[in-house]
Amino acid sequence: MKREFQQTTWDEGLGREWNNLLALAVAEDLGVAGDLTSLALVPAAAMGRAAVVARRPGVLAGEAGAAMTLTAFDRGLRWTSAAKDGQAIVRGQVIGRIEGPARAMLAAERPLLNFLGRLSGIASHARRYVDAVAGTPTRIYDTRKTTPGWRKLEKYAVRCGGGCNHRAGLFEAVLIKDNHLALGAELSPRGLGGYSPAEAVVRAREFLESHLGPAGREVIVEIEVDTLAQFDEVIAVGPDLVLLDNMAPAELREAVARRDARSPSIELEASGGIDLGTVRATAEAGVDRISVGALTHSAVSLDFGLDWGA
Repeated sequence: MKREFQQTTWDEGLGREWNNLLALAVAEDLGVAGDLTSLALVPAAAMGRAAVVARRPGVLAGEAGAAMTLTAFDRGLRWTSAAKDGQAIVRGQVIGRIEGPARAMLAAERPLLNFLGRLSGIASHARRYVDAVAGTPTRIYDTRKTTPGWRKLEKYAVRCGGGCNHRAGLFEAVLIKDNHLALGAELSPRGLGGYSPAEAVVRAREFLESHLGPAGREVIVEIEVDTLAQFDEVIAVGPDLVLLDNMAPAELREAVARRDARSPSIELEASGGIDLGTVRATAEAGVDRISVGALTHSAVSLDFGLDWGA
C-alpha cells in the first residue's frame, strides 16, 4: 500500500506558527521606541488606504496570514483579499487592500511584504518544478532544508505551489541515510555492532513495533541507497520507500524495472543534485517521487509593493 507523509494545510496550528514569527517581526522592527519616523511625521488620527501589488509574476502564498499580520499592529487595520494562496498572479496584480490607521499601516508594511515575498517565492519555485514534470506521474517533494523556525510555513508554501511535503521532522518517519550506516560500521569494532542496509530496515521495524505498538506499523520507513546492489538488498525486506541518491537516469530506470518486477508496492524517490534542467529526465525514468532541497533553500523572494492610496 502506498504511504504518504503528512501534508501541510492552513489551519489553526499553522496560524499559531505565523503568529510566533510575527511576534519576532514586530519586536525587531518596533523595539521599545516604536516607529520613530511615523511618530514624527504622521498624525495619530490619520487614516489611510493602500493596495498590496505583485511586482513580478508567480504563485501567491501567505495571503491567509495577511489579516493576522495587520491586526498585530492595530486591530483597526482591515484587509480585503483580492487573491488567494495557490493562485497564479501576474505583474501589477492587486492581491489585497488595506484600510485603517496610517501609522499602523506603515509599521506593518515591511513585515507583511516580507512574509508574502518569502512564501510566494517558495510557492513560485515549487510550481516551476511541478510544471517541469507535468504529464508524468512523478510528484515533487520538499526536504528539511528549511529556514529554522519557518519549516511549517515554508512547507505550506510548497503545497501552494503544487508540490508535496516530505517528513515534517525527525519525529514523523524513519529515514535511514548513509551516515546512519557509516556510524554503525564505525561503532562495530567497539562491540556495538554495525548493520547492512537491509538489517537497518529490519531493526527500524522492530524498534517501531516494540516502542509504539500497533501505531508503529503506520510509521513510514524509508532508506537511502546509492548503488543498485544496495537497492537489490533493501527491496527484499520491504521498506515503504527507497531513496535513490545521486543516480543517473539509466540507473533510475533499472531500479524502477527491478522494483516493478519484485516489489511493486515500494515507492521510489530520486534525490541529489536535481535541478530544473534535469528534473524532467529524472521523472521520465519512472520514479514516483523527486525530492528537491532547492524548493526552500534556493527560492528567491517574490517582490511585492504597497501602493498608497490605490
